[in-house]
Amino acid sequence: MASLDELLAQIPIDQIASKLGVDEETARSAVTRALPTLVGGLEANAQDPAGAASLENALQQHSSSSLLDGGVDIDQVDEADGAKIVSNVFGDKKSDVASALGGISGGADSGLVAKVLPILAPIVLAYLAKRFTGGQAGESSGGGLGDLLGSVLGGGGSGGSGGLGGVLGGILGGGSGGSGGSAGGLGDLLGGLLGGGKK
Repeated sequence: MASLDELLAQIPIDQIASKLGVDEETARSAVTRALPTLVGGLEANAQDPAGAASLENALQQHSSSSLLDGGVDIDQVDEADGAKIVSNVFGDKKSDVASALGGISGGADSGLVAKVLPILAPIVLAYLAKRFTGGQAGESSGGGLGDLLGSVLGGGGSGGSGGLGGVLGGILGGGSGGSGGSAGGLGDLLGGLLGGGKK
């Protein structure tokens, strides 16, 4: 089954650290914060039928990607494509997302998170495309896609933002991501993206 740990294992932290000129611990911190947020943003988009159709289309385009074959080489990642994906996922909120992630204590700053997101996005889509088109091509929109994203986030097929809330709560160290300072900021932000009302 697809999972965040399996996805994280595909990410060459050492190459990202070298590319961004930071130590591996700092790069790992940025990646472990950005990765579930990116998948969570995709899940948020997939809640909407138009968003799900757009995401399925993107996965079909990335299904022939050889990015994951034999291990990811960061030099092969199309960051321009990644920047487009990030813009599609977060829209005009992308700098808010980077700021919220960068504002969490003990982590990478928002500038680093902003650089990591476009590197991770094509890897995430290539990974999801392999899972989605591998076993679920031809399934109706939404269901298969939502279940896949939910399983990556550890939410099984429970739908909604349950899995996302749990993952982000874990990253933010704020339990459900409700009342705590910066946790609330990101929780509210993603709540808004998810159309969950906490705008």
